[in-house]
Amino acid sequence: MQRCSWPRSELDILYHDREWGVPEHRDRALFELLTLEGAQAGLSWSTILNKRDAYREAFVNFDPAHVARFSAARVERLLSNPGIVRNRLKIESTVTNARAFLRIAGEEGSFDRYVWSFVGGRPVVNHRSGHGDIPAKTAESDALSKDLKKRGFRFVGSTICYAFMQATGMVNDHVVDCFRYSELSDELAGREANAGVMRSGPTGMGRTKSRS
Repeated sequence: MQRCSWPRSELDILYHDREWGVPEHRDRALFELLTLEGAQAGLSWSTILNKRDAYREAFVNFDPAHVARFSAARVERLLSNPGIVRNRLKIESTVTNARAFLRIAGEEGSFDRYVWSFVGGRPVVNHRSGHGDIPAKTAESDALSKDLKKRGFRFVGSTICYAFMQATGMVNDHVVDCFRYSELSDELAGREANAGVMRSGPTGMGRTKSRS
């Protein structure tokens, strides 16, 4: 069975095979992945995956409503938690990002509805022949990053946003000879066929007109 080249450890492989690139629409899961991608800045993804359970415990299973109420004293306690990345700016940004996350969910109906609008509401299926063909960022991630920053988010640069888009299945960046590429592409085609959706051409860039 052939897969993308980046998963090396057992935990990496499990994450790649079960989660990476699967379309995610649950708000709490989206908040988790946005937080973890921001925590990764300057570190390896393997490091973050190894700390994931500790992050879930520290941030109350990534319940944004709960995290948004974290006090300064609780932030100080988290700085002594060896299970997470003990970076003050990253921890504080998780709290402020939770508040901004809730504002968007309130304004847009859900964070899911908001964030998926940057790819027109459906996954962008790319055709990467190798890991070297995958960009660090795209015009869509640039647009998402810019808008999130405008709304008060931190640790949401375009590269972080693109990693988030890959993780949440907003884009399918499995290389074409990876077994997950065809599985996810076939699942998307099946869902759209069942829904009677007929589409042609590339997905529009940025937010859809109905949401501008």
